[in-house]
Amino acid sequence: MLIHGFHAVAARLKRGGDGVTELYIASGRDDARVQDLLRLAEQAGVRPHFVDVARIDKLCPQRRHQGVVMLAEAASVGVDLDDLLDRIEQPFLLLLDGVTDPRNLGACLRVADGAGVHAVIAPKDHACPLTEVAVQTASGAADTVPYLMVTNLARTIEDLQERNIWVIGTADEAPKTLYEEKLPSSVAWVLGAEGKGLRRLTRQRCDALVHIPMAGSVASLNVSVAAGVVLFETVRQLRYGASAGR
Repeated sequence: MLIHGFHAVAARLKRGGDGVTELYIASGRDDARVQDLLRLAEQAGVRPHFVDVARIDKLCPQRRHQGVVMLAEAASVGVDLDDLLDRIEQPFLLLLDGVTDPRNLGACLRVADGAGVHAVIAPKDHACPLTEVAVQTASGAADTVPYLMVTNLARTIEDLQERNIWVIGTADEAPKTLYEEKLPSSVAWVLGAEGKGLRRLTRQRCDALVHIPMAGSVASLNVSVAAGVVLFETVRQLRYGASAGR
């Protein structure tokens, strides 16, 4: 798997050198960003190779690689959902229903990491796998947030509810807004793809449906932006404000 650009490569190095096979840096660069990257590489036990920028261009054609490219094994979380939930007292989850664009997936993982989400869950037959583009867009979050693909999302929602996890979906036609919903300490958000929204069975399984109020002419948000809104409202309520328990 190719990882390119200073931010993504640095994020990968900060988690150590396991799985990193090669690190290429354009020869002739000796600026502060390169020096910072070299320090991270040394700490991770990764030996950098200075090569002509033409070689990097060949590895990453038509990409903004900034003269830095890493070859690394794809992230493998190896996490079982039940095992994960058994270890967490108050689960905070994000479920994606029908999100097939790798950039949207990567952006959702990045938002989930920032909000402290324990795992992102998606159905195997209506979701994007963890591709190189998704990993690149996630800027390191693909290594820190487990991405679990399940056989049946509706059944998984029922399993979460049996564990007293409140499942909330977003739907434009929902009568209640996000800000009117008092969130419990254990919550799983379900978001659908932009335009299509949640599938019928997924929608029916949710404990509650809310909408994000829109004040302008645009009817909906990109799924990663919507994820940021609902996840950080959860953080605000549960960590910085009063919340009603369930």
